[in-house]
Amino acid sequence: MSSLDHDQRLHPSCRDKTTVTSDSSDAHELAKQPLQGLKLASHAVLEEAQQKGRLKCSKCGGSRMFFCYTCCSLVGVTPQDIPLIKLPVKIDIIKHPNETDGKSTAIHAKILAPSDVNIYTYPCIPDYEKEKMVLVFPGPGAVSVQDMMQCLHHQSDSKSSYTFNEPRIKRLKTEEVQGATHTAENPESGTPDGAEGLESRVFPLQRVVFIDSTWNQTNKISTDERLQELLRVELKMRKTCFWRHQKGKPDTYLATIEAIYYFLKDFHEHCLAQEYKGEYDNILFFYSYLHSVVNKAKTSAKKC
Repeated sequence: MSSLDHDQRLHPSCRDKTTVTSDSSDAHELAKQPLQGLKLASHAVLEEAQQKGRLKCSKCGGSRMFFCYTCCSLVGVTPQDIPLIKLPVKIDIIKHPNETDGKSTAIHAKILAPSDVNIYTYPCIPDYEKEKMVLVFPGPGAVSVQDMMQCLHHQSDSKSSYTFNEPRIKRLKTEEVQGATHTAENPESGTPDGAEGLESRVFPLQRVVFIDSTWNQTNKISTDERLQELLRVELKMRKTCFWRHQKGKPDTYLATIEAIYYFLKDFHEHCLAQEYKGEYDNILFFYSYLHSVVNKAKTSAKKC
């Protein structure tokens, strides 16, 4: 269990309320700082950048702090100052055209994991192979991360069975089949056993799709026919810590960066079958810092 999970267990709503326990002072502190204890890179660089104030983006000229959400580039900090994260799967984020860039947390993922994250503005959606992709979005028929791989394997097996029964234009020669088998069994083929084991656990999942918009805007994207056939995955037990909580929506409706973090954590534990040791905590690098800044501002406002 990560510290974030522990904090949410003590305080499910993850907002500034007091939880009644035998140690009220500790519980109150955890309730106020639900993101504390994650394995994060130092926030000192963000504190220094905040003291300098907003700066102009070198690309678009917009006034920004930390990064430009329009150009997906850093402002006031260098790439060496922030963590660079390698993800176990590729991530696509489909962004609603009316989503306010400055309020979106999707940009955090793109900046922190640039080689593994792509952001598309709806109606632009890539062509997806449904047997190799999942859509992280709640709704009827959505499965948990724990059940996701089994469902994908079932889809893949069904497609393979269908393809196998189709007439083949040309059958492989016997020597070709034997050669392929020999290569696969050759211990000097150059493929580490660990890599083969990893591939067998994650195949056929290639890419994970997230929707970035307000919850009132999600219907248009989620019902798009290009996403309809993707297996849906729901993070049913997670609670949001987002300071822009949408009125009338349950606290299980996560901010985009929260959904990405929880998916990666569950994927690591349940699909890769490895103990989670904070490998992807830094995906919350900007989010956790902004969360603390907002909480401090709220606290100061109450004292005035």
